[in-house]
Amino acid sequence: MSYVAAIDQGTTSTRCILFDSDGEIVAIDQLEHAQITPRPGWVEHNAEQIWVNTQAVIQGVLARAELTARAVVALGITNQRETTVIWDRRTGAPVYSAIVWQDVRTAEICAQLTESGAATTITKKTGLPVATYFSGTKIRWILDNVPGVRERALRGELLFGTMDTWLIWQLTGEHLTDVTNASRTLLMNIDTLDWDSELLAALDIPKSLLPEIRPSIGSFGTAKGHLNGVPIAAVLGDQQAALFGQCCFEPGEVKNTYGTGCFLLMNTGNIAHRSQHGLLTTVAYQLRSEPAVYAIEGSVAVAGSSVQWLRDNLGMISQASDIEALAATVPDNGDVYFVPAFSGLFAPHWRDDARGMLIGLTRYSNRGHIARAILEATAFQSWDVIEAMQRDASTQLWSIKVDGKMVENQLLMQFQADLLGLPVVRPQTSETTALGAAYGAGMGVGFFASLKELRQKWKKSKVWQPGVEAEARHNLIARWHQAIERSFGWVKTA
Repeated sequence: MSYVAAIDQGTTSTRCILFDSDGEIVAIDQLEHAQITPRPGWVEHNAEQIWVNTQAVIQGVLARAELTARAVVALGITNQRETTVIWDRRTGAPVYSAIVWQDVRTAEICAQLTESGAATTITKKTGLPVATYFSGTKIRWILDNVPGVRERALRGELLFGTMDTWLIWQLTGEHLTDVTNASRTLLMNIDTLDWDSELLAALDIPKSLLPEIRPSIGSFGTAKGHLNGVPIAAVLGDQQAALFGQCCFEPGEVKNTYGTGCFLLMNTGNIAHRSQHGLLTTVAYQLRSEPAVYAIEGSVAVAGSSVQWLRDNLGMISQASDIEALAATVPDNGDVYFVPAFSGLFAPHWRDDARGMLIGLTRYSNRGHIARAILEATAFQSWDVIEAMQRDASTQLWSIKVDGKMVENQLLMQFQADLLGLPVVRPQTSETTALGAAYGAGMGVGFFASLKELRQKWKKSKVWQPGVEAEARHNLIARWHQAIERSFGWVKTA
């Protein structure tokens, strides 16, 4: 038998998953990597550790499945987007830690771009707001703050990549990215699908740093090492990969991924629809030689990571899955609300000056109310994004497909359905991000014949139906908005 492999390089871990021709999981191997937080608001990764872990999970998944690379027909890569690494093209040594998408150190650079008027041009050409989230300002920070790096970059000695590019370079020696990851840099023109000289000038970044942009499903070289000889046939940013894995191939189809952050994408077809309500325009995917498919996206910075915070920083639970039982000890949130603005707020608010808040506490409040408030915050943030999305697209959603680790939480999913007033649908395969990369890789080599074939493989496992009255839903949302407004302006930004 033949199989497709997917590397899922995420914010907290790296996994390798093997899928068979039915899209079913054959084996998984996974390793976590260190979260480096040298200052408040700064988040870094060790890129070399991630590469070591990637090699280990590739070897591990083959061992678990008792297979060799000969059984693997193609490899797909999906990755945490925006996380930025710059390395020496000769030695492969990073010049600085990888700056993670959650990091907010570039707030001053963003403010300068706004004050100069460059932000207007950047947003028009990229479909993105100027925010600390994206790669371009992270590149600029490294060039400006790490001694000698700008000079080395101007001499052509250095390479930039998001984590897909870092892994492709390590696996093949080629300096490549795909349109979905490139669309998150503030440097790619979303209409031409190429690096834009005006954007590069605005951010003062030399083009020699940048990888070649290719369609998401196509050719990205041939792997060496444990997957020697296996073609890399698909690369997709993690949220685009989840959209692809959920088979949201038609305009108007929507998915929400509940992971470290929370990310909702709506397919808008071949139109790069510019949001008027705080959402992003992004490339959803591009099949080899075909026009790009676009999406509008709402990105929430903190979802599952707030549960990790409850576990690691407050010690209120011993493992992440314990939060559901703790939250279920109370019938409601007791008027306690949690705003997880650890590094500001992303869509649709885009407030770098916001910070986390636990509000509404009384002597009545207990651990259960806090746990419930933390879970509910993810659903409230998703409501804000979905409301903005429906206004942008002038369409009414009838259901929402969900995936990610947090969809195992029954209490959260039921509350999400109640809050949205929509059915929430979970697929049989929860690993939709890796599945999307595997589907793309399989299509790249003809292992899967068409999008229609992929859609036929998609199956639902559970549907949560809404179960509260509209008035109760509206009261909860109004109270949430009171809480979130109080988080604004906590820190001064440049």
